Amino acid sequence: MTRLKMGMVGGGPGAFIGPVHRIAAELDREIELVAGAFSSDAGRSREAAETYGIDPARGYPDLETMLAAEKARDDGIDFVSIVTPNHNHLPSARAALRAGIPVMSDKPMTATLAEARELAETVRDAGLPYGLTFTYTGYPLVREMRERIAAGALGALRKVVVEYPQGWLAGEATGKQAEWRVDPEKAGAGGCIGDIGVHAFNLAEFVTGRAVTEVLPDLGAVVPGRMLDDDCTVLLRLEGGMRGVLLASQIEVGELNGLRIRVYGETGGMVWHQETPNSVLFHKLDGTTQLLRAGDPTLGAEATRLTRIPGGHPEGYLESFANLYRDFATILRGGEAPFLPGLEDGLRSMQFIDTCVRANGAGAGWAKLTD
Repeated sequence: MTRLKMGMVGGGPGAFIGPVHRIAAELDREIELVAGAFSSDAGRSREAAETYGIDPARGYPDLETMLAAEKARDDGIDFVSIVTPNHNHLPSARAALRAGIPVMSDKPMTATLAEARELAETVRDAGLPYGLTFTYTGYPLVREMRERIAAGALGALRKVVVEYPQGWLAGEATGKQAEWRVDPEKAGAGGCIGDIGVHAFNLAEFVTGRAVTEVLPDLGAVVPGRMLDDDCTVLLRLEGGMRGVLLASQIEVGELNGLRIRVYGETGGMVWHQETPNSVLFHKLDGTTQLLRAGDPTLGAEATRLTRIPGGHPEGYLESFANLYRDFATILRGGEAPFLPGLEDGLRSMQFIDTCVRANGAGAGWAKLTD
């Protein structure tokens, strides 16, 4: 199988997420990174190309130069992966799509809801594949939860609790990765709510199969002088009368990346924790608990498809990321990948951020999640 060729926007020296995208994209040998506009500094972009082990001449000074040069090559890129801070998502995706190049983008879709709506029109006009790396939807046991819940394993759904605690921004935001996340010019209107709260929101809808209809947000900037929220509590109302709670924080000292989701129905409950991602607890009304484990022969076809090695050999974040790129490769080759987050997921996520920020600022109480 000919490997698909990826061009990257962002991911230059000092970036965290760029190397993650590269490793994940190349894990299954369906994709290879061949070019990039890795930095707005031409020298640093060439340096990044060398670090990634690609031709330094294909480390371009900007996206426009990369698109023009790669379109002129017989072996040019097949798609663009956007791994920049939020404020660059719209211009980068728009430029690539208008050049006829499909896009895989880091979340959130854009910095603001207005930008997301603009980008949605561009995606529709281009008629090209567009994917979003809502990473946690790529975990095999997350998809197993989704499929079992959809099949009625928990009975009528009653409640979802999704929490995403971190502690790395409990003090002064120093360093490249921290500084842009607390800067509204680069992060957008939401801080923690747009960085990790949106992951929790997406996961809640993905696993339950229910759309959030209303939110009651309490967003706070706890660290003195911070302009964007760093601690969030959001009550949720979902379709069918289901209730929910979303907790997201980046000021909880000692927490690392503790994303956890609990879903409860009339006959059972399921719990998955990102820091121990290879198991799910399945609580039943009779008082028993079943442990579902990655690689178990009882898992469904989707979870089995996404598991690369036998049970007891842990798979995690990079493999989950790789599953999203595998899905995107399937789409680029003309196949179907119904679980890959895309345009509608991006719009809903931006709608969630926008509604929470506006309702919190206005003290508006419950607010409908409407476009």
